[in-house]
Amino acid sequence: MNLFAPKRGFQPIGDTEAGLTQRAVKGAERPATHSRCEGGPLVSILIPAYNAQEWIADSIRSAVAQTWERKEIIVVDDGSRDRTPEIVEEFQGAGVRLIIQPNQGAAAARNTALAASRGDYIQWLDADDLLSPDKIERQLAALPATPQNKRILLSCPFGQFIYRYYRTKFIPTPLWADLSPCEWLFRKMDGNAYMQTATWLVSRELTEAAGPWDSRLLGDDDGEYFCRVLLASDGVHFVPEPRVYYRTPFPQSLSRLGRSDRKVRAHWLSMQMQIGYLLGLENSEQTRAACVNFLRVNLISFYPEWSDIVKEVEAKTRELGGEFAPPQLPWKYSGVRDLMGWRPAKLLSWAAPRLRWAAQRRWDKLLFSLHSRFLGVSPPVASSAPALSPEQYDTSVER
Repeated sequence: MNLFAPKRGFQPIGDTEAGLTQRAVKGAERPATHSRCEGGPLVSILIPAYNAQEWIADSIRSAVAQTWERKEIIVVDDGSRDRTPEIVEEFQGAGVRLIIQPNQGAAAARNTALAASRGDYIQWLDADDLLSPDKIERQLAALPATPQNKRILLSCPFGQFIYRYYRTKFIPTPLWADLSPCEWLFRKMDGNAYMQTATWLVSRELTEAAGPWDSRLLGDDDGEYFCRVLLASDGVHFVPEPRVYYRTPFPQSLSRLGRSDRKVRAHWLSMQMQIGYLLGLENSEQTRAACVNFLRVNLISFYPEWSDIVKEVEAKTRELGGEFAPPQLPWKYSGVRDLMGWRPAKLLSWAAPRLRWAAQRRWDKLLFSLHSRFLGVSPPVASSAPALSPEQYDTSVER
């Protein structure tokens, strides 16, 4: 089958009221395998939420609007201090189940949701992201009809947005392809690439083989978790037609770590685990070089404040056959580094983009509000982005 053959996408609908699900299903073009919904696998859509009152309703709507009918939707509120639980309760009539727990972190909330689920497949969805309505149905339709298909991990395209989801750009990376577990991990580390959490559709068999989310990891817990899912799988099957809309939280990962000692040390732990996973599959000159690149790209997260971690990064780099060097700041901050030192220069290097992003966020919110008010724009209930051409999926990597 030609996975990359262009197909006509869904057409967007503008209504977001209570009848949204029925209208979206009635008006959308279905994949030819829609009959597989009846008697097909149950899919659990699991949403961890914390102080998500601004976004949670739209995320739930995108889950309710899924054209795959055999689904359950579970939201775990992780001790929110805003109106998140009250908003989720408004969707109980649509079959959404709410679980409330004291604040324990995203990984713990995901484990709670997983323990309460019954699905044959698991769809993770963060409380501020969106799914195109055909996401689950198209991925399940792409599975080969073999007894081993539950060992296949399914992925799909994703793009970033802030408020105006209809301006989302879907930019292919080397991970947008059918890949073996080893090749996927190699490309991730060699090219500093990733797949957003909601792009995956995971069978119960793979989920149980991978084990629970690691609650020690306060950052990049999804990166480490899906490495384990990959290790348990027979490989990744990339399905190009569905879409995931990823609401970008900050312009760069460093600003998410901040100066939290727990987050930084958890990030280093996650990195070490992921390096171990790749080398456990293939310990070659090429994979070691990819791991060295992974260390080099992430060194800025620790340098120079966490000197003990920097020493460990240096030792690991040399162990893998690489050359260690301090991270490079953009040239425009080098003068600040020379005059005031590394720490002020580093602070400025991520504070400036964050300030620009904050201004962009306010502008995007204003435009989305105006569009919603005067043009009737609603959250995506259809995959309005066209399928990409085969040339746009040329993500080959030479090894």
